[in-house]
Amino acid sequence: MVFLMSHVQEITVKSALVKSRIYDVDYVINPYVGCTHGCKYCYARFMKRYTGHKEPWGDFIDIKINLPNLLTEELARKKAKDGLILLSSVTDPYQPVEEKYELTRKSLQRLLRYDRSISILTKSALVIRDIDLLSQFRECEVGFTITTYDDKIREIFEPEASPIDQRISALQKLHDQGIATYVFLGPIIPLFTEQTLNQLFEKFNEGFVDRFLIDKLNIKAGNWPAIRDALREHFPEKLRQVSDLLFNKQENANYFSNIKKTLLRLQSEYNIKCEFCF
Repeated sequence: MVFLMSHVQEITVKSALVKSRIYDVDYVINPYVGCTHGCKYCYARFMKRYTGHKEPWGDFIDIKINLPNLLTEELARKKAKDGLILLSSVTDPYQPVEEKYELTRKSLQRLLRYDRSISILTKSALVIRDIDLLSQFRECEVGFTITTYDDKIREIFEPEASPIDQRISALQKLHDQGIATYVFLGPIIPLFTEQTLNQLFEKFNEGFVDRFLIDKLNIKAGNWPAIRDALREHFPEKLRQVSDLLFNKQENANYFSNIKKTLLRLQSEYNIKCEFCF
């Protein structure tokens, strides 16, 4: 993958393990600040206010160069009690710079040494590189974010993330190695995700995904301008309707209530466990 961006810098940090506010997750490791996948709906863009960066979200990345060694120190002194550790919550641990810096791989090596329980969430097939480590964990699950089965839609909303077929192939390979897998079906993008729900459930009915974790799109993190601009460029005829579904409280509630009913029907039809975040 060719990696182009306007601003890359190496930084040092004071902590590797961060207590999590995510349900069922105890700690988080974010090896990078920023993400170059360029997802239009990314909620993590709120991180920009803490960085001092002037570049648009997606055009910069900070490399936490001391994170693996810091993680070793924190694990050795038992800073984090036993519990699930997520990689990652506000960055993708397998975005393109990981090929060079290997901060995620080095973190996995440390976590494996201390027999910690881990969960990974990514949009990148690069995770396959680390199957040799992941297969050794006592407790490990790997999830892929998938918002659509249509790769043309993916190219618009997630331009630099791995194509959908590569994510599906990666899930199959992980499953074949005995690693628990899941799909984060989210955020549900109104008028777009719903178009391929049947195809997604039919594909994952083959048994290589253990569960779906599902969430709706929210616009509380300053992500609407990027979504709006993508719609204006590629789907101007749908801009008004998507806007109404996101900003009108009643329409929003009705829409996602109906989507949830559809998902519950598909769960029953395809016998795939669904867990809802809304």
